Amino acid sequence: MAETLLVEPDSAFINDVMASGGADLKKCFQCATCTSVCDLSEDGLTFPRRVMIAAQWGLKDKALADPGIWLCHNCGDCTVNCPRGAKPSNIMGVLRKEAIKAFSFPKIAGTMVSEAKYLAVLFLLPILIFGTIAAIELRHPLVRPYIYAEVFPASILEPLFYAVSALAVLGFAVGVTRFVRAMRAAGVEGRILPALAPTLVEIITHRRFMKCTANKDRYLGHLLTLCGFVGLAITGTSVGIGTMLDLMHTPLPFLSGWKLFANLSAGVVLVGTVLLIGDRMKSPEKWNDTTYFDGFFIVVLAGVVATGILSELLRVAQSAGLMYSVYFIHLVLIFSLFLYAPYSKFAHFVYRTVAMAAARDAQLKAGAVTTQSVNA
Repeated sequence: MAETLLVEPDSAFINDVMASGGADLKKCFQCATCTSVCDLSEDGLTFPRRVMIAAQWGLKDKALADPGIWLCHNCGDCTVNCPRGAKPSNIMGVLRKEAIKAFSFPKIAGTMVSEAKYLAVLFLLPILIFGTIAAIELRHPLVRPYIYAEVFPASILEPLFYAVSALAVLGFAVGVTRFVRAMRAAGVEGRILPALAPTLVEIITHRRFMKCTANKDRYLGHLLTLCGFVGLAITGTSVGIGTMLDLMHTPLPFLSGWKLFANLSAGVVLVGTVLLIGDRMKSPEKWNDTTYFDGFFIVVLAGVVATGILSELLRVAQSAGLMYSVYFIHLVLIFSLFLYAPYSKFAHFVYRTVAMAAARDAQLKAGAVTTQSVNA
């Protein structure tokens, strides 16, 4: 006698998906065109159809634990070719956002970052923190108007950002742990660590992006943004450790190798983010399909880089009033970028790396089993 499978649809989950940018979910009639036209979908790792079924049926745990939502790079090929206009690529994007919310720690942080109504609250915290620091330091009579450290001392900023970074790492650690447990419960047995190195190479080189056709213009913007961001992360970490060990002191000379590398990385990020935002703006359909969640990270990142470059130029020009105003905004944005990273689109990099590594290892295992069976 066949085993009976009890399906308990989560209607609230279906409504959330449809309200968050997946309004066309119910148009899908499972023709599998999306999977057949997707160059990223492979044997044993088929999507988006499998995920679309889970989303339509309200199988929240199954949909959010499926690595397929992260193997998808939102090329849009499936949406262009969908005969029903169900926009599978949009659904996949919404599911990625829902996954980050579901696995986030604390839960309230995932909810607040993903919903526009909490935007003012998110920025209120850093505004109060840096406003208080500036108010206290500006009371000192010896403040020199062209030195950052006179108003925002490194002795305060460094411990503050170390603490914020630690909270972000904790958020990522708990979220990814929950995601891995969900994948295991869903039957994904691929190991992560053995496949981590080749997966990172694939992500950094953007090999999978090159397979996209409908939105191939995104390739350069994504690549520049990622490479520039990595450069800034390396610089920030190295300089932070150097100052902590008293090996260097900020602000660094303009001809310092670290300063030059940081400025180069910032320029690369700025060009990349401008390309990504411009790609959205030149097509009204893409802009309308972009959710608030998609834009939060890229706009904050662009703001961090732009205000960083501008505040540096204003310091050279010794324009005190403008410099401190811009630098204040820069600190607020970079605080927000760090603290909310585990709950914003930046989390894509981490979750996608884990999902791709697990899927790669599972696929290699399946191939080995198949080969052994044929040989036997």
